Amino acid sequence: MQAGSFVVRLPRSLGRILHGLVMLGLAAVTTQPATAADASEGADVVDEIRQAAAEYVRAFNTSDFTALADQWTQRATLVEGGLALEGRAAIIASLRSWRERHPAAVIEIELGRIDVLAEPLARVDGVLRFTAQPGGRQVNSRFTSLRVREGETWRLAESLVVAEHATALDELDWLLGTWAAETARGEDGSRTTIETIYEQPLGPYCLLGRTRIRPADGDPVEALELIHADRSTGRIRVWVFDSTGAFGEGVLESDGTSLRKRLVGAPSERVAGREARWTQLLTPADENRCTWQVVERSMDGIALPDGEMLHFRKVR
Repeated sequence: MQAGSFVVRLPRSLGRILHGLVMLGLAAVTTQPATAADASEGADVVDEIRQAAAEYVRAFNTSDFTALADQWTQRATLVEGGLALEGRAAIIASLRSWRERHPAAVIEIELGRIDVLAEPLARVDGVLRFTAQPGGRQVNSRFTSLRVREGETWRLAESLVVAEHATALDELDWLLGTWAAETARGEDGSRTTIETIYEQPLGPYCLLGRTRIRPADGDPVEALELIHADRSTGRIRVWVFDSTGAFGEGVLESDGTSLRKRLVGAPSERVAGREARWTQLLTPADENRCTWQVVERSMDGIALPDGEMLHFRKVR
């Protein structure tokens, strides 16, 4: 799920991004005594980091993107479940997109350990409490971040964020429902039709997809897809099975704009190959439209052409 030269916002879901961006932001609303501040200089560093964290919360809650950008190093990284962002520009662009869709969102952060590793590095742990709307559900995530001093400013260099298990798939809730697409019309006027239904039959912990492909010629193909977030790391895993006997497994990642399912598996026995690799790229246009394409395809290490881009619409 990758965007082109324009920015597409993920519907209702970038709360997870926000968690990362903000969590990483280590905004300190409530703090506990730091364990590494046993000297006056160490205590000063801890105070500076608390102040930087408090400024992050202020900047986010007031949409001050200039101040938010100043919180990150140029090459900062953020990893949160299926979200992987590299560089200050990517992080702020995703945060800005999310903020534009959720102008009333607020954050609170409780800092835990602040360990001064060695000047100019400090590791910070804590919990982010995030609410998208006044009176709405509060979502908690835990984080570990690395701050580095650049001049007089303590900036975020990297951050790992793990959301509550029950909310780890919230960024995918826009997928729920029935989607339909058709391939381009052939010379004889025929088309292949595709219908995919996403649901949560077991509650918030996993997402189940059911796809039925009706080719212009040949028998229909059905597929099952299971998406589940790892409890300890928040990493989103994917398993795919279809009625031809093919199988794939991998991970789902997001850049804040699109989703990528990176998969490896075995093709059906009808195919002369043993190991298949591919990426399903899903890019939402809005809550009711998205594009889907298979890219980075290979069979036993031999590259294959990208698949046709399909345009899906939500029908119910």
